[in-house]
Amino acid sequence: MLENLNKYSIILASQSPRRRELLKSITPNFKTISLNVNEVYPDTLQREEIPVFLSELKAKAYEFQKDNELIITSDTIVWLKKEQLGKPKDKADAKQMLQKLSGNINEVITAVTLKTKTSIQSFYEVTQVHFKELTEEEINHYINIYKPFDKAGAYGIQEWIGQIGITKIDGDYYNVMGLPTARLYEELRKV
Repeated sequence: MLENLNKYSIILASQSPRRRELLKSITPNFKTISLNVNEVYPDTLQREEIPVFLSELKAKAYEFQKDNELIITSDTIVWLKKEQLGKPKDKADAKQMLQKLSGNINEVITAVTLKTKTSIQSFYEVTQVHFKELTEEEINHYINIYKPFDKAGAYGIQEWIGQIGITKIDGDYYNVMGLPTARLYEELRKV
């Protein structure tokens, strides 16, 4: 469908299996790489400024090998009551995050950066996620079985916790998984 992408060698700078699968549904021809970037941002940044900054930081770290490369980077955060919930450090941190999310509405914000040799552009999507009140038993079960240590906010919507704990979402489901596919498709049509 995206014939305009044929002129590009597309590179997804992510080791996330979810992002790879989601991008594959839009364009099957890309390779993945891992960028070694220290994901530190100024503490003055708030909400969507954080993932936009980190996504652009990753894109700027990439050194082009060919003129026709298109690099795609992204970053996802969970925002709850003016606080960013990143990836949990351990079980205790994951439990604390899920306890905070329990009975609340959080925002999942994913920023995506598209960079070529001559241009760079970023966009972001916001999805509201509504959690029911989670029991301690449910939280412990989820952490022990699914080990959500590689996920912002310590949860994956596509996993068990999403099936039993999320009562409603407002926005793009795939954004919560880590890549706002509908918006990405539209943006890729323009490159």
